[in-house]
Amino acid sequence: MAERCSKGRKEEVVSREYTINLHKRLHGCTFKKKAPSAVKEVRRFAEKAMGTTDGRVDVKLNMLIWSCGIRSVPRRVRARLFALLERGTMMKTPRRNFTR
Repeated sequence: MAERCSKGRKEEVVSREYTINLHKRLHGCTFKKKAPSAVKEVRRFAEKAMGTTDGRVDVKLNMLIWSCGIRSVPRRVRARLFALLERGTMMKTPRRNFTR
């Protein structure tokens, strides 16, 4: 059979593993806002590290951050970041859509 050539977008997934130090990012944060701030900091770190505009936090990572309550956030979190790259036919450089 003849192979079909798709002219749509091709997607690649780039994966990296990081240790995120939440202790230094949450220094001076109010006790009752630590866990929500930690989730925001993880999202901000993922966007900066992977060069994306949309950072999404996985359910397991969210549960790990909230596991000790709102005040006692883990000092460090080991996270695997995935970035979805879309390569268009007209673009020469890849565009990174989101990080998970």
